[in-house]
Amino acid sequence: QVQLVESGGGSVQAGGSLRLSCAASGYIYSRNCVGWFRQAPGKEREGVAAIFRIGGTTYYTDSVKGRFTISQDNANNTVHLQMNSLKPEDTAMYYCAADYETRRCVPGTIALPHFWGQGTQVTVLS
Repeated sequence: QVQLVESGGGSVQAGGSLRLSCAASGYIYSRNCVGWFRQAPGKEREGVAAIFRIGGTTYYTDSVKGRFTISQDNANNTVHLQMNSLKPEDTAMYYCAADYETRRCVPGTIALPHFWGQGTQVTVLS
């Protein structure tokens, strides 16, 4: 199994930055990809960014391209999401997720990852 723990959420003024972290443990081959997803009240869960453990290929949803950066520290089993130029519409609960099937982490995927963290709240004030 895989355990995922998010940290780094909080409140920030529009235009500000936050860095989310996802600490992962458990069977490494179940963590071939890690994705960040978000869900705002009354909206569907949305894939934001993803990274593949082998090779480090990254994916982003269009609305965050150029503002968010996903990265991984394989030595410490941690994935980060650096969020810059934050907008009020980025306000949501952010979840870290992982899977052995890399396609499940990519933004826009229909088949969601099997393993999820508890989430961390991000609030962007206008």
